[in-house]
Amino acid sequence: GVRIESHAVLDGRTHIGDGTHIYPFASIGLAPQDLKYAGEPAETRIGRRNQIREFVTIHRGTAGGGMLTSIGDDCLLMAQAHVAHDCIIGNNVIMANAATLAGHVSVADGANIGAYSGVHQFCRVGREAYVGGYSVVVKDALPFALTVGNHAKCYGLNTTGMKRRDYPRRTIDALHHAFKLLLSSRLNTTQALDKIKAEIADVPEVAELVRFIEASERGVVK
Repeated sequence: GVRIESHAVLDGRTHIGDGTHIYPFASIGLAPQDLKYAGEPAETRIGRRNQIREFVTIHRGTAGGGMLTSIGDDCLLMAQAHVAHDCIIGNNVIMANAATLAGHVSVADGANIGAYSGVHQFCRVGREAYVGGYSVVVKDALPFALTVGNHAKCYGLNTTGMKRRDYPRRTIDALHHAFKLLLSSRLNTTQALDKIKAEIADVPEVAELVRFIEASERGVVK
């Protein structure tokens, strides 16, 4: 079942999966902090086996964003983290203390967002990205990468995270090469992507990185 501690508040059309633990003073499913919100019956969906710690706030969706705020399975939201309206969070995501997502942010599986970091509205955080503490992210944070600072910069592959997840050496080496072309060569982004696709796009994680960049609407952190 779902464990809900004292003084937690759940409101509206909120759905919570089995095994999730909601700690004291968490606030889930309340109206969004959006002046355009007009009381539409939007939803909040939280998956299974999540840890929602003290004073976390998760707001329902809006008509402007699909009427849904969603969190996947096996996530840890540490104390005072904030998930704004219409955010879509995948599985195995960690948000450290007071990490903040503005509206319409998407966070892919396995991402880790450090304490007191802020992600601008409509940004994407890629799969298994690591956003360092106190960072300000105003563009899309690349998958598998270290993104740190105010404003954030990309510092290449999160090698430690890749090794912890037992990625093969070929994958790690290919991603290292891809990030080197993107971040430290004299090629512009289009030229770097063309070279990556020609040389190492047969590695699935590299192909995923390329697709992420090509799909970006705000631009990516570099």
